[in-house]
Amino acid sequence: MKSWMGVCLAALALTGCADMLGVAPSARLTDAGQLGLPAADSAALGPAQDWWTALGDAQLDALVAEALAHNPNLQAAAARVAKARSVEQMATAARYPQISGELDLNRQKLSSDYIYPPPLGGSIQDMGNLQIGGSWELDFFGKNAAAIRAALGRSRAAEAEADAARVLLAANVVRAYVQWARLDEQRALAERALAQRQQMLAIVRDRVQAGLDTQLEVRQNETGRADSRTQIAIIDQQIDASRNALAALLGQPRLADDVRAPRLAQFKPLAVPSELNADWLARRADIAAARWRVEAAAAEVDVARAQFYPNINLAAFVGYQSLGFGNLLKSDSFQWGVGPAIGLPIFEGGRLRANLAASSADADAASASYNATVIEAMREVADQSQAVQATARQQAEQARALQAAEGAYDIAHERYTAGLGNYLTVLVAETAVLAQRRQQADLAAQAIFSQIGVAQAMGGGWRPAALPVGHQ
Repeated sequence: MKSWMGVCLAALALTGCADMLGVAPSARLTDAGQLGLPAADSAALGPAQDWWTALGDAQLDALVAEALAHNPNLQAAAARVAKARSVEQMATAARYPQISGELDLNRQKLSSDYIYPPPLGGSIQDMGNLQIGGSWELDFFGKNAAAIRAALGRSRAAEAEADAARVLLAANVVRAYVQWARLDEQRALAERALAQRQQMLAIVRDRVQAGLDTQLEVRQNETGRADSRTQIAIIDQQIDASRNALAALLGQPRLADDVRAPRLAQFKPLAVPSELNADWLARRADIAAARWRVEAAAAEVDVARAQFYPNINLAAFVGYQSLGFGNLLKSDSFQWGVGPAIGLPIFEGGRLRANLAASSADADAASASYNATVIEAMREVADQSQAVQATARQQAEQARALQAAEGAYDIAHERYTAGLGNYLTVLVAETAVLAQRRQQADLAAQAIFSQIGVAQAMGGGWRPAALPVGHQ
């Protein structure tokens, strides 16, 4: 035992030669204070986990649930999480003793010029070996513990990335659904525009027969009617593309026949948070994933640093070994052994230092990636919040424009009813009304898109899961 301790002390003394000076990560993480975020306020609530239900559309709720259950990309993300967890389990297993069993039965001709004297040398013998062996790597320098932390970080990052994919998927389903509603509204207006063009063409043809107009006016109105039909065909193609996109998000080749077209007017406005606080950094799954990547990279640096130190294993075996199968289980064939195994890097040609430098660079890259993710997330929140406000202002102005167009239409219709104008003037006034209603539909959809964007940018209702006991 004293000799073993002497060897261990000598190995520790040699580690003083390890050259790790000047090799360490240098990047620093951006925190809430640097971003100018106020302290967390429990009153400033983020979006609910099922924030889309606030739109008040039961069919949409069912479609989002179907997408979250069957989308192939989410299934792929779940597989990546399962793989990361298995790697974590493998890393954890390294901290425990490893035990294995062995049974060898051989018929072998023994060499006459080896360690076996006559008559064994040159003879053919049955040889048996039955034993149980074990080894245990003593983690004096924290290499296995760091490897476990690295695997845990990657596993948690994979889980957060899968959650980020769920948030993105839900938002994309809602966007596709609202886009379908917008296009369906636009198609109804296009149908009315086509009917209006046909009425105008009929009136112009009557006026030509009465000698009040020329074929020029007829051709102009025929062009307008053709344009209206083209617009309907374009919208139909866009509706089909929107339905196909929605079906793909659901993991289906096409939408079920019973899925009806939504209506813009049925959607309720989404409540959006007014400002960010420090708690927001923990409510974005992509930010959490980036932070876990930083933790994993930092642990990998510790693994690389621990490789400069001795690797100490305890090994032992117990079992039977014999010449002749019949002697294998006899007491005289019993054997055992126990002792340490120490591996110490002395000269590696700079390999360990280069490995540490590479791990440190990976840690710096992970920190930079985290900082970039935070800045990009703040930009998304700012853009979407500004879009909500800008769209609200546009809707207010557009409402006044629509009111003016409808007022002009009412006046034209009253003059026609009173015999002071012709119906063509009424249809021309209705053209302006239809144009404003098309813009109204676009802005209504844009308002919801902006609210969806804010909900997604604010985390999409994600909450970090509690770590298992032992990983806190």
